[in-house]
Amino acid sequence: MAAVAFVDERVMFSPNIPAEVNHLLQAAVAASSVDQSRAESLFLQAQELDSRCLQTYFALYKFYFFQKRLVDAERTAIAGLEEAARQGGFPNDYRRLAKNRQKWDLYANEITLFYLYTLKALAFIKLRLGFSVDAQLVLTHLRQLDPEDLSGASVIMDLAAGVSE
Repeated sequence: MAAVAFVDERVMFSPNIPAEVNHLLQAAVAASSVDQSRAESLFLQAQELDSRCLQTYFALYKFYFFQKRLVDAERTAIAGLEEAARQGGFPNDYRRLAKNRQKWDLYANEITLFYLYTLKALAFIKLRLGFSVDAQLVLTHLRQLDPEDLSGASVIMDLAAGVSE
């Protein structure tokens, strides 16, 4: 009788994520509470294995954020926005995108929704870095890009309003 191995999936990533990338990300998540250096190495290996996989950016910027490495989180979020825009065929600059919002359906698919969610994350990171004016700028444009608030940016907008008061 063959032994069956079960993978301990700590985080549910996209169902379209390549198995090898998912394995590395799961191992990184498992290591993140006990060995941050190993976790970072695994997150970076996953990204190197498939730099088109948007979930690698998501996992890495969240890791950096929780490690209080906000500059690294910001850099990774921006790289994720650039990759999503490249894959989606729309401008990576959210200001340009907001000016021509009607031209793109930002609720169309995983790529565009990732872009909106990551833009929200970028605003939160900027807020935590103490750049409240920059965070407000991102949030103002995000309100135009995501009028239905599918990204949940209204939560960050409330936080930013509290900071500015």
